[in-house]
Amino acid sequence: MTAYVIVDIEVKNPEGYAHYKDLAQTTVPLYGGKYIARGGPAEGLEGDWKPGRIVILEFPSTAQAKAWLNSPEYAPARKLRHQYAVSRSIVVEGLEKP
Repeated sequence: MTAYVIVDIEVKNPEGYAHYKDLAQTTVPLYGGKYIARGGPAEGLEGDWKPGRIVILEFPSTAQAKAWLNSPEYAPARKLRHQYAVSRSIVVEGLEKP
């Protein structure tokens, strides 16, 4: 079942984070993933959530999303993300297609 990784990112160092983006984007397709949204304008609709940079990725399954996140290919980029930003992420399964 399709899965979505949703990440709320607070960039602390834009120059360093730019290097992260360059590394990360090459790893996503290796695990069947693709970007759905990447840092466009985000507007809160309800509640007190004040999102930073929102990224949404689609993967064929939760297992594939987790495999990407923990992969050796993504590891160098992940280390940079932790260095240059604070992020919160979830994975959620999509609806079954009829």
